[in-house]
Amino acid sequence: MKTLKILQNHNKLYSETASDVFYPQQSGDFSMRLVFNGNESYNLGSRNLNVYPGSFLVVNEGTRYSRRIDSHLPANTFSLFFNKGFLQNFHQSLTHSDASLLDNPFISQEGDDPRFLETLYPLAGDLKFNLMHLKSHFDAGMDNEMLLNEYMHHSLLLYYKIYNREVIDKSNSLGFLNKQTKVEILKRLSVAKDYILSNFSDQITLEDLSRQACLSVNHLLRTFKQAFGCSPHQYLMRVRLMQAKFLLKNTDYPVNEIVDLIGFECSSSFIRLFKNTYQLTPRTFRNSEKGTLLN
Repeated sequence: MKTLKILQNHNKLYSETASDVFYPQQSGDFSMRLVFNGNESYNLGSRNLNVYPGSFLVVNEGTRYSRRIDSHLPANTFSLFFNKGFLQNFHQSLTHSDASLLDNPFISQEGDDPRFLETLYPLAGDLKFNLMHLKSHFDAGMDNEMLLNEYMHHSLLLYYKIYNREVIDKSNSLGFLNKQTKVEILKRLSVAKDYILSNFSDQITLEDLSRQACLSVNHLLRTFKQAFGCSPHQYLMRVRLMQAKFLLKNTDYPVNEIVDLIGFECSSSFIRLFKNTYQLTPRTFRNSEKGTLLN
């Protein structure tokens, strides 16, 4: 099932629910791609990325990609496409002074189009809340374009805050004097981070990450911790636990099956780590979440 809404300013909202579809060679406006259930995979050049609940992918205007839904759960995807003029005006409203905007409120400069790091970002907090509300209005068939565009504006505003935290601040945390070196290192670390997010159910090795990021193992270990505040292994465990919480809350899969789906080899080690992290066993967590939904 597909639903596309094109607003008068050419912003677009798109939702799809499917289990097995493939779309080769696509491109379009700057977009934010998220999944509320299941997963969706993207091929961007030499990179293969999987979007799961809890993260979202950003694709720049003009980037060519293919995407596939091949999910044991029907994937419920949601995408926001921002018209070039809308995005450019938003970016300039943040980067130009109030005085210049008053003198020329419709300022437009060629070559001033924002470009972002095409990576997986965490979907949480205010942005998640905003996007869930936007999707609920979209699913209900809302025709109030003013309100829909306000939600899209607010989504951009919250994304810029995430971009500053996930890209600018992390780049600044790297111990190099040269700005260009920091940017390049963060790009490579983001490839390693995206590989973890896309393949968390596999048995990932440091050598795998090293090859993906084109960094030596020791360089990867040192800079990954500087940028993300934890080791690659710790990051992998966080991702697996996050996915475990989602499956416990949203499916009836037995714990042993969830252990397999998220890449743990031993149920007892998963239960121990889950309890040490959240102070609840997986079963207690599931029962508490089901109870919350019923109340």
